[in-house]
Amino acid sequence: MVLSQMDAGKALTAAAAKGNPEEVQRILEELRVHPDTLNEFGRTALQVMMMGNAKIAGLLLEKGADPNVQDKHGIAPAHDAARTGFLDTLQVLVEHGASVNLPDQNGALPIHIAIREGHRDVVEFLAPQSDLKHATVSGQTAVDVARASCVPHMMDALFAHVHS
Repeated sequence: MVLSQMDAGKALTAAAAKGNPEEVQRILEELRVHPDTLNEFGRTALQVMMMGNAKIAGLLLEKGADPNVQDKHGIAPAHDAARTGFLDTLQVLVEHGASVNLPDQNGALPIHIAIREGHRDVVEFLAPQSDLKHATVSGQTAVDVARASCVPHMMDALFAHVHS
């Protein structure tokens, strides 16, 4: 069965979004679909995958998916994993070359997003690798976001990594 590029992208992204690693693997290997094939919305499987499924992330990345692909808002998979709090997925992304210092269109790094969302374990993982002096478009560094979050443990999570 030969799929058109669009159908192949649609099938792969649908399997990734549903969190079906067996189907993702089948499409990648048997149908030989490139992991960065776009769906009808111009998104890759890594961009739409179920973020809590590190296995799918690993499959896509091992087959050559771009871990730093950004959508029209500058959001990369690392931003999504930080927002949703899936540390295991974020670790797989970083192991495969995802940058934790890639800003979205608002200048936010994944650590800014993880702080805002209150994901302490993600913040602790990102802090040593993140540019903590990087400011968003509105001028906020990670420390500023942590202070504004009013989540007491966020400053603690960052404190060990902030070098004034």
